Amino acid sequence: MIHPNNSDKTQLDALISHGIPHRQINNNLAESYKEQRQSFLLKRLQLQAQIMLVAGLTLIAFFIWQNSQLEGKIYAFKIGLVVELFTLICWRLCKTYIGRRYPHLIFLSLCWSVTCAVQIDVALLFNNLEPRINIWTLMFLTQATIVPVEWGIHLIAQVGTIGCYLILYLLYNPQLTNPPAFYVEQGLYFSWTCIICVFSVYLYERLRKQEFYARKAMELAQQKSEMLLLNILPEMIVEQLKQQHTTIADSFLEVTVLFADIVGFTELSTRTPPTELVELLNTIFCLFDQLAERHGVEKIKTIGDAYMAVAGLPKKSDNPAPAIANMALDMQNAVATFNEENNQSFRIRIGISTGPVVAGVIGLKKFAYDLWGDTVNIASRMESHGIAGSIQVCEVSYQLLKDKYLLEKRGLIQVKGKGEMMTYILKEIII
Repeated sequence: MIHPNNSDKTQLDALISHGIPHRQINNNLAESYKEQRQSFLLKRLQLQAQIMLVAGLTLIAFFIWQNSQLEGKIYAFKIGLVVELFTLICWRLCKTYIGRRYPHLIFLSLCWSVTCAVQIDVALLFNNLEPRINIWTLMFLTQATIVPVEWGIHLIAQVGTIGCYLILYLLYNPQLTNPPAFYVEQGLYFSWTCIICVFSVYLYERLRKQEFYARKAMELAQQKSEMLLLNILPEMIVEQLKQQHTTIADSFLEVTVLFADIVGFTELSTRTPPTELVELLNTIFCLFDQLAERHGVEKIKTIGDAYMAVAGLPKKSDNPAPAIANMALDMQNAVATFNEENNQSFRIRIGISTGPVVAGVIGLKKFAYDLWGDTVNIASRMESHGIAGSIQVCEVSYQLLKDKYLLEKRGLIQVKGKGEMMTYILKEIII
């Protein structure tokens, strides 16, 4: 019976999602969109404040020049200065924690500093509360154009402006000088301006959100494809494939190749249900994959119940043999632990060889990163001519490992295609 562990996750989960719940992914996307929208709002508020400062100075100069009366010049300067001061404060707040935490309040302050400040000043000084909707609509249109997010605060800004006027009107009860038709016409114009501004911001925000999620979905799909590709090819090779379309092939002067085979697995396949058989093999090979990642070893492929790995490529290493030796010893321990936990009696036969190889990507469909050369053939022979439960190494690997590992001389063996070769059995690490 196989105990549940990390290797029992479905291969699709392991390759694509790493087990992240779908709900968590959606929550992360929603939070990411909220942060991006807030950042966009702050940048646009700063832009609006800067434009308002420049426009305010221009309007102050214009009204001072236009008014022939000194009183009018003073009034234009005073109201302009108040608006400029509010705008400057809002601009500075955008760059502080308060601005980052409460951008909506800055938005409303910018709107009301222009629309409400003028109303209040006119009411206090002249008791003249003719609705000056031109400046209101100009402010609403400007904000809808420069800050086209959060349609709700646009609506609040408009309601607040109208509410300010109505409160002042009730307090001062002024006499309106124009005929009713004029105010109806102005009211319709103002109402449609407000509706268009809020509706356009709503549509923009909706489209922006859809675009954000579509872009994130595309990025997620690209990440999934990248993760799948990285589980097939080494990272360096993936980068080469992205940058060039020619054949990828490299030669390496010294790498160490490992072949491992599960002894007796072929016989087990004749008396074990297919699903259970594949599950057993998948669990063992997942353990080997984890060991390869831990020791910085590159898994090349599996062929049936055989496992092939290499150290020293695609990133070159001065001495790749110890990495493979450590992995081989850990593979033996992993299989022993697996047998104990699952009441099995598997043994592995491992062969190791060191030398030059040629590595590259072959094929157009189901392509693979593979190795060629005498070193690969010798590693395969070390495994196939080895002893069950042991790690057999060639002479070259022995010379690289003898100072730090305990190795037992097996002697000369007849190797197919190579004749007699001196071989050694790797026992354990001593340093």
